[in-house]
Amino acid sequence: MATPSDTSVSFDETDTRSDEMHRTIEQWVDDLVLDVDDAQASDEFQEWLDVQSRFHDYSYRNTLLIKRQCPEATKVAGYRTWQEEFDRHVMEGESAIWIWAPIITSQCPECENSPSYHDDSDCTYDETPPEEWSEGLVGFRPAPVFDVSKTEGEPLPELDRAATGDAEELVPRLLAIADAIGVTATVVSEAEWQHGEAKGVCERLSLFECQPLVEVRDRANDADLARTLIHEYAHALLHFDVDDDTERSKREVEAEAVAYVVGRYCGLDTSGSAFYLAAWESDDPEVVRDRLGRISRTAQELIDALADQPADN
Repeated sequence: MATPSDTSVSFDETDTRSDEMHRTIEQWVDDLVLDVDDAQASDEFQEWLDVQSRFHDYSYRNTLLIKRQCPEATKVAGYRTWQEEFDRHVMEGESAIWIWAPIITSQCPECENSPSYHDDSDCTYDETPPEEWSEGLVGFRPAPVFDVSKTEGEPLPELDRAATGDAEELVPRLLAIADAIGVTATVVSEAEWQHGEAKGVCERLSLFECQPLVEVRDRANDADLARTLIHEYAHALLHFDVDDDTERSKREVEAEAVAYVVGRYCGLDTSGSAFYLAAWESDDPEVVRDRLGRISRTAQELIDALADQPADN
């Protein structure tokens, strides 16, 4: 792959920073598309998933930027946030990691631009003055953050995790979030399993029921059972309503990627994961960007659902 994983980038020049950040993301995706059948591409993809698992509430664009600048990062925050919320200080001379931060301001109800951009646009909306407009997302700006390794001060509190401990505790928690994500889930005994060698399936409950039915084959290995549940949940959320068989095979990579991110976050052994990126060979970069976005959003949805589930449920 044209972007080696051991070569970091920086965005030191203010005048070109925004353009360079955009180009870095586009180039990484372009290279991935170009080399989907190459082992290095799979390694790069997995390294991105590792970063995504540590920053599950970040967009794929921001985790790619973190990966390209500081792939070993574990927790990032702004300069003042480290001071005011954690009583830590960025050490002198440390470089920032640049990510995209949302711009929230008054937004034109019609063109959805900020007042200044609205004035320069062709939009003619004038029913209410800008001071009465509601606030909304109007764009993104480069923002500096620093990894905890670049700071010193008070020890960090224990990081909250959606599900920690052994897999035996995780399986019931995964089953308990089924309703929250709109899925019917059940563990089927080996004697009653009717799906051959498959470890799990995601099907329509009935001709009249649109809710996905996830079934997983029971087994003694709770970690493997948990991984299968996560994988089938990903299928349910990602492509339950996709009828194109070709697209279903492409999204198998997405489901496995979601299972990897959530599994890593929950402390499961994901060393057996495999990503057959060659399935994306016919996709153009824009399609792959959409896939990366689906992976990050779906993983976040599952992790958030686990976080909302009481640990003793």
